[in-house]
Amino acid sequence: MAITEGTTSDATAAELEYGDRVLAVEPGGNEFIPHEVRHGTPRQLFWTWMSPNLEFATIFIGVLSVSVFGMTFWQATLGLVLGTGLGAAAHYILSARGPLHGVPQMVLGRLGFGYWGNALPSAFMSIMCGVGWFATNSVSGAFALNTLTGLAPLPSLLVIVVIQTVFAFFGHNLVQAFERYAFPVLAVIFAITAVVVLAKSNPGAPAVEGGVGGMGGFLLTVGTAFGYAAGWTPYAADYTRYLPATVSTVRTGLFASAGLFVSCVALSVVGAASVTIGAPASDNPTDAFTANLPSALANLTLLAIALGAVAANALNVYSGSMAFVTIGLKLPLKTQRAVVTMMFGVVGFLVAWWALADAAASYEAFLLIVAYWIGPWLGIMFADQYLRRGQRIDNLLYNREYRNRGGLTAFVIALVGSVLLFSNQEKFVGYVVRAVPELGDITFFVGFVLAGALYFAINGARTSRGQPVGAQGK
Repeated sequence: MAITEGTTSDATAAELEYGDRVLAVEPGGNEFIPHEVRHGTPRQLFWTWMSPNLEFATIFIGVLSVSVFGMTFWQATLGLVLGTGLGAAAHYILSARGPLHGVPQMVLGRLGFGYWGNALPSAFMSIMCGVGWFATNSVSGAFALNTLTGLAPLPSLLVIVVIQTVFAFFGHNLVQAFERYAFPVLAVIFAITAVVVLAKSNPGAPAVEGGVGGMGGFLLTVGTAFGYAAGWTPYAADYTRYLPATVSTVRTGLFASAGLFVSCVALSVVGAASVTIGAPASDNPTDAFTANLPSALANLTLLAIALGAVAANALNVYSGSMAFVTIGLKLPLKTQRAVVTMMFGVVGFLVAWWALADAAASYEAFLLIVAYWIGPWLGIMFADQYLRRGQRIDNLLYNREYRNRGGLTAFVIALVGSVLLFSNQEKFVGYVVRAVPELGDITFFVGFVLAGALYFAINGARTSRGQPVGAQGK
């Protein structure tokens, strides 16, 4: 059995030195976290997941639901709550596994896909999340800084990218600390902003003309909200793996999912309400939103938008680099994650620079595309976790010889099939949706169900006969 990475349960000198230090570069890459260096409590996960979602990207989900998908405020609110709730439920399940196994989320993904098969979803996450989300949030932060200071968009983008990349370069402890201290600042500013926007809004306003409307618009709203919330699920165990293995799995999942759910619902509903105030005052999305606020509060909100972008992207580039390392490429052990983080910062900056010209259109399409691959991935993750309940798994996570072709097969079939039949994008409309446009975009739902069903059919009997926990020593 060729296990070549992350197999020891004994802490190295570098890991012991890192411990719970904040201003220190996290060593290594995607290794198992030894028990003697574990630290923290489940409660910290609330602000870990609140802070990165207290940003303009979350607001814009609600804006889209009313201005593009043709929902009334109350229809949008229902769709946003439902979609976010589904994403938060998935986040609960995956976050709870982190303390038990002490490894990043995409390392756990090797169970359902095999060591090398897992390279495909790891690459998707690296590109979609580590680069795509990084670029998306950087653009919103740059627009906010541009409006607040008058600094040109490109230099504003550079400032945002450099700050967030530095946080991710240092690693887990600094990222967690930043989220903790950013939380009260973001929470207070956005709470005041929410009160003002909701007071000015017209919840009874009719749906805007020209939107999708109907069941199709509602499903698009659900899908967009789910895509945003579930977009964090491939990161889930990354931020719980340092917790002691003895912590409550229920509390771990609950605090992580609560932070995600509360922040996403609160700000996306505010975004939906802002559209009912009146026609946008600017083509710049952040300008259009803050135009509804008094001058002083508008400036504070712009500052919070920029801070929130950094909070989100510290996680994006950190976990994106972790996923890239999990693909299986060999880099110097002591520096691999930190080096990849810097690389992602550069690539993300270039993509964000390209997206500056039309941020709104790019963001709408991106949210749904993210959900396309995450739906089938979650279907396989949950099916595999159910089938392996009570089994030992640590002997598989870093085994380069471990194969699971059934998982990769189910993933590809579900992803391609769901996109071809049910996607609803400007560039391509699925064959079923062409005939029944009222479906909106249910690609993620179909991909999730199809992938899980295929995995059960292909791997059910074999996976459920795996080795029970404790059947052999390490």
